[in-house]
Amino acid sequence: MFKPFIIAVGVLLTSGLHAEIVPDPASELSRATTETFNRQPFIHRPDQDAKASQKLSALEGKTGKQPNILIFLVDDMGYGDPGAFGGGEMIGAATPEMDSLAAEGLKLTSTYSQYTCTPTRAAIYTGRLPARTGLIRPILAGDDLRVNPWEGELTVAGLLSDAGYHSMLVGKWHIGEDEGMRPHDVGFDEFFGFYKAQKEYTQAFDQRRFPDLVLDDDKYARYLSIGSNNDLIYGLADGTTETVEIIDSIEAMAEGDRKLRDYTVSRIAELSKADKPFYISHSFMKVHADNFPSQEFLGASASKFPYRDNMVEVDAYIGDIVRALDDAGVLENTFIFVTSDNGPQMDSWPDSGYTPFRGAKGTTWEGGVRVPGIAYWKGMIEPGRVSDGLFDLMDLFDTALVLGGVDRSALPTDRYWDGIDQTSFLLATEGQRKREHIYNWLGAQLAAIRMREYKAHLLVSLPQEKFLYIDMAAVVPTGLAPWLFNLYIDPKEEYPVGHRLNAWTASLGAELKAHAATFAKFPPKDLGL
Repeated sequence: MFKPFIIAVGVLLTSGLHAEIVPDPASELSRATTETFNRQPFIHRPDQDAKASQKLSALEGKTGKQPNILIFLVDDMGYGDPGAFGGGEMIGAATPEMDSLAAEGLKLTSTYSQYTCTPTRAAIYTGRLPARTGLIRPILAGDDLRVNPWEGELTVAGLLSDAGYHSMLVGKWHIGEDEGMRPHDVGFDEFFGFYKAQKEYTQAFDQRRFPDLVLDDDKYARYLSIGSNNDLIYGLADGTTETVEIIDSIEAMAEGDRKLRDYTVSRIAELSKADKPFYISHSFMKVHADNFPSQEFLGASASKFPYRDNMVEVDAYIGDIVRALDDAGVLENTFIFVTSDNGPQMDSWPDSGYTPFRGAKGTTWEGGVRVPGIAYWKGMIEPGRVSDGLFDLMDLFDTALVLGGVDRSALPTDRYWDGIDQTSFLLATEGQRKREHIYNWLGAQLAAIRMREYKAHLLVSLPQEKFLYIDMAAVVPTGLAPWLFNLYIDPKEEYPVGHRLNAWTASLGAELKAHAATFAKFPPKDLGL
């Protein structure tokens, strides 16, 4: 029964046939319906939407402008790292700032990222699955791209900028460093940060970890000849691109997030005096391995391990930036969201985070794609809320556009939009999620779906050694039927329920088929990655 279905999904994704999108709801299990032919189906909640709209209108009448938006994106932070999600002091790294935001806002226990960093960032900024944009993994030195992945794409930063916002990315980008692919080339008015991941700046100086590179003159020279940018960059949408600092030591990189904190704090003070609202993506370099704490935070955690020290550092900086909003008098007009770009990178253990779930970064197990999610907005989001409602980080695209007053119906219809406006879920008292489906992709392969408390896998990553989910894992199909788990009774995905204990296996199969059909209608980009 299911083997032909898996093959059929593969054919739909690769054949380019213009199959019709399956009418929705695709199965009896689904409550989602289509708004337009090129948008992800969602659960309609008109009464809830009206209440949220009234809240926003009242705030705009009070402030005279659209709200500010601040996204904190921590690199490789595990679901269980913040205290509010089970970590904190229990694992030797207290996170009072994140815990406070969670207690005073909405803690989202089913927030989902993509399986690794570049796809997640691309999804947040475009509102589209990476399998559609082609940004399925980091663009690495030596990659020969067939096309610029950003050609023809719209970003939340650019759309908000056109709507009167000042858009700014501070920190890690990791979605291209060549001209035409930089943040200030694709919609951000301002960029202050780094093009790559933290490890890519320090490995050339770390002879204890990489002696065969650092101590071999020939290899070192060849490594430098790759020409990858090693700078802290300042860029503007007019093309201005300047080097603020060349990162030439581990010590310089260790202070990177402190400098990013200082920049965001100073710019909030300046931007808050202007008439424009602002959209800021503050994207930490930490806690991506290899971790080297700032001198101020060396040994600051109870654990004393570098990763835990860096968690304490990141948490402190979040607090500093939130206080900067308060000092500037704009905290009550700023929507804040705190999250991670994927699960912890366990391959670098013990220089890695904690998740209570199976798997880690690089997989579509819950440990790889389920991340902390905190929505905070003083006076707008009711304190103390906790919800297991599904929230995909792509939803930040649509939610930000709605907050910014951008007409989403005017977006192009020649492409598929995967994000969902979850404004009313976040703002309405006792708001309910509007997302019914989470789709997990491994690169260009559809791997799994979550719907309600059920999750079905078509492909799974199986580590051949403990923790080696990237360096030593095999991706295998699940056989005659998808591996189906009930995450309420088995959150660690240890034992499939399938035909023995579940009536919805076929329904989830129908939902997967309907999703695959959208790729036939709207063929994905192939960047050559």
